Amino acid sequence: MKTTFIALLSSLALAAFASAYNFRTVIIDPGHGGHDKGGQWGRVYEKHLALDTSVRLESHLKKMGYNTVLTRRSDYFVSLPGRMVLANKYRNAIFVSIHYNYTWKQQVSGIETFYHSPQSHKLAQDVHRSVMGRTKVVDRGVKYARYFVIRNCKIPSVLVEGGFVSNSNERSRMKTAWFRDAIARGIADGVQRFRRGS
Repeated sequence: MKTTFIALLSSLALAAFASAYNFRTVIIDPGHGGHDKGGQWGRVYEKHLALDTSVRLESHLKKMGYNTVLTRRSDYFVSLPGRMVLANKYRNAIFVSIHYNYTWKQQVSGIETFYHSPQSHKLAQDVHRSVMGRTKVVDRGVKYARYFVIRNCKIPSVLVEGGFVSNSNERSRMKTAWFRDAIARGIADGVQRFRRGS
């Protein structure tokens, strides 16, 4: 009986893992918005960078044939629980939250990608590898974290930090369209890689 139960659990785990690849919709979550500016330096606001990158990502994903949903489409505030209510309406989907980092240590730089659930680990790896391939900047790696949106998301989910607003070199790069587009293209490439299971 115990052997049968273990076999059943294994089968269910494999089925859940396999279903993670069977998605056609990407929920794109531009971090912050409205009164919540996120990280900022002068007039460079994380909320604007995240939204622009998210819109670019949506465009690339649509060209690949994916359905897309944005948690916000302009500069307004959406609560973290509100983002999760929207994302968790979908089952045949994955969730990508886009942010830009900030720290008082101005020399710190690089891109990092976060995940929470085991089902999200490979998505994080695929997205991060592809973003790094497009941007060629400091690699801060793939990391486990308990951020609200990835902790409470029921579908595979990642949070991408596209560099530090507080670092002068990265701030100069992220103010350019080509760099934000490189991040968006990298994320799209990673989503496609995850979808293929490669």
